[in-house]
Amino acid sequence: MADAAAIASLYNPYVRDTVITFEYDEVSADAIAERIQAVLDKELPYLVAEEDGGIVGFAYAAPYRPRAAYLHTVETSIYLGMESRGRGTGRALYTALLDGLRASHAHSAIALIALPNDASIGLHRSLGFAEVGTLVEAGRKFDRWIDVAYFQLSTS
Repeated sequence: MADAAAIASLYNPYVRDTVITFEYDEVSADAIAERIQAVLDKELPYLVAEEDGGIVGFAYAAPYRPRAAYLHTVETSIYLGMESRGRGTGRALYTALLDGLRASHAHSAIALIALPNDASIGLHRSLGFAEVGTLVEAGRKFDRWIDVAYFQLSTS
């Protein structure tokens, strides 16, 4: 996967410096390549946004849970380079992701948002996602408990 190193470079500051992802350890390019392939193997979209020949964001959908009844529900993720936030790149990338999901077997998209994250909540609401619940103190990072909001969108 030619984009894996660039995606790892974009993603790892979120791992290191934020609670947006619950990963503790930075992710290698090889691990990113494996993750990309796992998404593609499920015939789900994995998209990148490019500007001036460089990757500035990525978005993908992955199976929500492994059991058969969840086959048509996916979990979505989007990450932008810090310099690309607030310029419409995320909206364009996420819109393309949702268009891809509408053409797939997906019926429902779930987004999990570590709180607080007003920008992500605003993006999801503007694209039609509805907040369906919050898990209180669902994760722990940087010596504090983190709540997680669940957002959902019908894609069929």
